[in-house]
Amino acid sequence: METKNKNIKSFSQHLDKRYGATGTKERIDFEIKAKSFAIGELIKEERKLAQMTQEQLAEKIGAKKSFISRIENGHSDIQLSTLYKLIEFGLGRKINFTIQ
Repeated sequence: METKNKNIKSFSQHLDKRYGATGTKERIDFEIKAKSFAIGELIKEERKLAQMTQEQLAEKIGAKKSFISRIENGHSDIQLSTLYKLIEFGLGRKINFTIQ
């Protein structure tokens, strides 16, 4: 497999080259979007494990299907209270946060 830049040896170096060094505005923006996408994927997986449609989950928490879709696709900035409502009330799961 041929690479475009033979000087890049790690994923971290790729991120540095594409989005700037850790702590720069561009890198922070990228990391926020990546984490939003990851949270959306987790919610989607839990919803599927609960055998619920987006519409059923939305109805359960008093939201619209399009809102659930935006969250699952990483296109919505979700508030913590909404995240708790989705996970704990909507899906019957528990959520924990770790700050490192």
